[in-house]
Amino acid sequence: MRLLHTSDWHLGRAFHRVNMLGAQAEFIGHLVTTVRERGVDAVVVSGDVYDRAVPPLAAVELFDDALHRLADLGVPTVMISGNHDSARRLGVGAGLIDRAGIHLRTDPSACGTPVVLSDAHGDVAFYGLPYLEPALVKDEFGVDRGAGHEAVLAAAMDRVRADLGRRAPGTRSVVLAHAFVTGGEASDSERDITVGGVAAVPAGVFDGVDYAALGHLHGCQTITGRVRYSGSPLPYSFSEAEHRKTMWLVDLDADGSVTAERVDCPVPRALARIRGHLEDLLVDPDLGRHEEAWVEATLTDPVRPADPMARLSERFPHTLSLVFDPERAADDPAVSYARRLAGRTDQQIAEDFVAHVRGAGPDEREQVVLRDAFDAARADDAVREVAR
Repeated sequence: MRLLHTSDWHLGRAFHRVNMLGAQAEFIGHLVTTVRERGVDAVVVSGDVYDRAVPPLAAVELFDDALHRLADLGVPTVMISGNHDSARRLGVGAGLIDRAGIHLRTDPSACGTPVVLSDAHGDVAFYGLPYLEPALVKDEFGVDRGAGHEAVLAAAMDRVRADLGRRAPGTRSVVLAHAFVTGGEASDSERDITVGGVAAVPAGVFDGVDYAALGHLHGCQTITGRVRYSGSPLPYSFSEAEHRKTMWLVDLDADGSVTAERVDCPVPRALARIRGHLEDLLVDPDLGRHEEAWVEATLTDPVRPADPMARLSERFPHTLSLVFDPERAADDPAVSYARRLAGRTDQQIAEDFVAHVRGAGPDEREQVVLRDAFDAARADDAVREVAR
């Protein structure tokens, strides 16, 4: 069976001040063409269909168009909700849409109930694991209060393996999941899903299935031969400047073995990050290749120059982001403060603040209180997104 694995469409999202809806529509057209021309048997979409819980009307219309075009092909599509989606909104009408071959899986309680498709070699069971926010699904999966992503995802996978164990020998299996798996490389454009100070879950949680089609991280990457991220089809931050935007074309053989090929996605414009003194950036011949790219310019001038954006735009008309990072002496207080914060979590920054104010860092009990406070704040955000 040939699968096309994609995720993280983020319909309705802009890139800085650039409306991406046209590029997103071009991607949908490319996906449909790929399905038709490459003999795809099933499409899997691993979450973050929309960029926010209440998407703009134009994004909803584009999604509706995508569903109609996929249904017209007669190729089944299995789709889950991600942490940016409203699972309830995305899942409205799922029962009716199911009849058209579009299978929306947004209910955590249905993790162990697959969409079963068949080819010449038998059945393939597709299990949809929508984004599982621990604070919201702990009762459903019977995990302890304060449990993190690994616990709830492991409980969901227990249901998957239990159902698979009751099926005919030789039944192949595909899991769609939206999570941060250990070994994955993040970018600046993914929303933080840390719980209990830990965001990542081990790839071993997916043991026992033939292919895990992951969403959440925006870079296409292979965790293991059977566990892969498709990445987003379009860039949504300059941290993705080095990404090659693709989908996975996956062949699932009769014995469950997997081969995969990357299929490039159309990107409207290249991304470039340039850095240096303003006057150097304006004349450096090596930067000529970036003149038609979307540009993020970091200026290192010791003193902020006059009209930097206007001057940069004369050479780089698609400059979207301007960052000031002036060169400073190593003992400059601003440098040392930035270095102290670099790469540190909210928890670590809070513990440093306590130590600064009180003269001693938090003890073990106080660390737990801080961690619970951060988790509660994130859970409140998640509940508000669902309620919107």
